Amino acid sequence: MTAYDPSQWSDLFVATAGASAALAGLLFVAVSVNVDRIVRFEGLPERALEAVILLIGVLLVSVVGLIPDQGRIALGLELLALGWVMGSSLYRLPTTSEMMEVVRGWLLMRWTMRICAVAPLILAGLTVLAEAGGGLYWVAVGIVFAIVAAVANAWVLLVEILR
Repeated sequence: MTAYDPSQWSDLFVATAGASAALAGLLFVAVSVNVDRIVRFEGLPERALEAVILLIGVLLVSVVGLIPDQGRIALGLELLALGWVMGSSLYRLPTTSEMMEVVRGWLLMRWTMRICAVAPLILAGLTVLAEAGGGLYWVAVGIVFAIVAAVANAWVLLVEILR
């Protein structure tokens, strides 16, 4: 079954491992160039860390998906663990600031993107273990949301702070 066999997903995992690693590297460079501006604004250092967590999470999910001859149970447990670590790390990041309290929609959007990036990974782990309910298709959903959220954060860190 395609949804539960990681060997059939290797092309996706190779592509997302490379893309997330490259984006994380670019983010590190971009943040280091603008670090003085970023630390001046409340909430922006945390936003940089959020983007890094999301991209490194995609990288790690891709790496565990590429482990050769890995069993379904091991992969399911790894996806659960990665989803849990990402989710708890993102949950612990402060997200309130004076600006966000004025525009509550920003806070809602950030939490929505965080949940949409992490929850599918946890669902993937559970459904791979159960061998029912979507399996690795959930990983694809989580990867897409994680990359979109990380790029949105990077945009704020690199462009919006200059306005």
